[in-house]
Amino acid sequence: MSSSPPDGYPRISPYLNYEDIGAMMAWLAQAFGLVERHSMRSADGKVMHAEMGLHDGVVMMGSPGGDFRNPKRLGQVTQSLYVYIDDLDAHCERARGAGAKIIEEPADQPYGDRRYGASDPEGHHWYFASRLGG
Repeated sequence: MSSSPPDGYPRISPYLNYEDIGAMMAWLAQAFGLVERHSMRSADGKVMHAEMGLHDGVVMMGSPGGDFRNPKRLGQVTQSLYVYIDDLDAHCERARGAGAKIIEEPADQPYGDRRYGASDPEGHHWYFASRLGG
């Protein structure tokens, strides 16, 4: 048995719970530029699992249930994603234009990144960054 991920997949991928995965896939593509890599649908056409990519990263998505809840239902954030991108300020404006709640405006950080934060419609926090001077 191999411990390697499938070709084109990173070793670690966040798995987010969304109540309406199909709607969130469209929103994440518009706001953050993610691209669908794979989705599985139920007999009635509802997306039950999806994978979206950005460069070499993959975000997996499923429906909350059982012991799992998304931030929208919990009323609090339990995690955040940190994503390196090009052209941070333009990315922030794209996200803002798509209706993302900007929780942190773009700013240079003392550890060498320029970063901004956004909340998606179901409450997950995303932080986007670019390295300063490079």
